[in-house]
Amino acid sequence: MEPVLAQTTGFFCERPVAGGLADAFSAAWVHCMDGRAVPPIVITPDATIDLQWIDGHFRVAGPDKDPQIERPAAGAVIVGFRFRPGAAAGWLGVPASEIVGGRLDLSELWGTRCRELSDRIRPTPNFAVLVRHLEEAIGARTEGRGALDPQMGLAFDVIHKGLPPETPLVPFLQRQLHMSERTLRRRFEDAFGYGPKTLDRILRFHRFRRLQRQQGEASTALLAIEAGYADQAHLIRESRRLTGVTPAALT
Repeated sequence: MEPVLAQTTGFFCERPVAGGLADAFSAAWVHCMDGRAVPPIVITPDATIDLQWIDGHFRVAGPDKDPQIERPAAGAVIVGFRFRPGAAAGWLGVPASEIVGGRLDLSELWGTRCRELSDRIRPTPNFAVLVRHLEEAIGARTEGRGALDPQMGLAFDVIHKGLPPETPLVPFLQRQLHMSERTLRRRFEDAFGYGPKTLDRILRFHRFRRLQRQQGEASTALLAIEAGYADQAHLIRESRRLTGVTPAALT
C-alpha cells in the first residue's frame, strides 16, 4: 500500500492536558487506527516532541527534521502527550539533539524509572479513563520539575509568529535573547534538536498549512507569500522536502 499522511488515517482528537502537567506539556491526544489494514503513514516534521503510550509501553517520538514512515497495526491506539516548546529536554533529562528522528522506548533513557512509571497504568478499554490514568502517572513525575526553558519558549514563539520581511533570523534572535551565536545554536540544539534555521523552516511550513485551512479559496501563490516564502516554487520545494507531496496534494 502507498504511504498516506498521518492526519488522513483513522480517528484523531486532542485536548489540553490536566493542570498538573501544563508546565511541561501542551496537549494530550489519541490517534485510533482503522480496524482494517493500515497503510504506512507519513509523519511530517512539526517541531514537536511527544511522549507516547503504545501497547503498554512509553515511547519518545521526535523531534523530526525529515518525514518519517511508520507502520502501525490495524486497530492500534496511540496516546500522546505533546511537550511544550523547549520543555522536553528538561523533563526527559537528555538534550533533544540526542533523539532527533528517533522513536525510542522511554526505558532506553530512564531504565528502571520507566518501568516504575509504566506499572502505575491500569489497563482499560475506555480511552478517556486511560488518558486520565496516564495523566496521573505522568503528573507524579512532572510536579516540581523545572522542565520548561523560558528563553527557548520565547524563541519558539518569535519564530512561530514570523519575523518581519527581510529580517536575518539568527542576528534577530541574538538581539532578542542577548546571546552569542554559538550559545544560541547550542541552546537550540539542546531544546529543539536542531538550529534556528531548521526550526524556522518547519514552522513556516505549518504557518502555510494553517493559512491553507483558514483561507481555502485563496491562491497557493498568495498563501505562500503570506506564510513567508519567497514564491510559490519555494513553497513547493519545501512541501516536497517535509511531506513528500506538493501543497495541492495536502488536505
